Amino acid sequence: MGNTIDMQDMRYINLFGKITQVNTRFCFKYNDMIIFAVPEKLISKAIGLGGKNIKKISGTLNRKIKVIKSLNGEEDARRFIADIVSPVTFRDLEIRENEIIIAAGSQNKAALIGRNRRRFIELQKIVKNYFSKDLKII
Repeated sequence: MGNTIDMQDMRYINLFGKITQVNTRFCFKYNDMIIFAVPEKLISKAIGLGGKNIKKISGTLNRKIKVIKSLNGEEDARRFIADIVSPVTFRDLEIRENEIIIAAGSQNKAALIGRNRRRFIELQKIVKNYFSKDLKII
């Protein structure tokens, strides 16, 4: 997992850690949302009582925030990608030696690709950074 972090992501991670008292290395942008991946046992602490931490971060950054369970290995890739693209669903995810293939219906495929391929490019960047694999949607 060769995760690249730019300065803006570092600022998001620092703000997240300061407000939630949970440290993470995983922050990325998808569909105008900032997603933080934290260990499963720390998700409730990161969200806070009644979602107060997420509301505070969201208000500060003026963006939607999502907290998901961090990746433990390639076997969790299906759930990890499903959490990122939620509420859009896909039928199947296949991991090959150098690519990840997502099979989706026509409506979900359009939602996964997005206007001007914006969501596809964002998801492709996430897959490249975290799995070092290419992404295909069929």
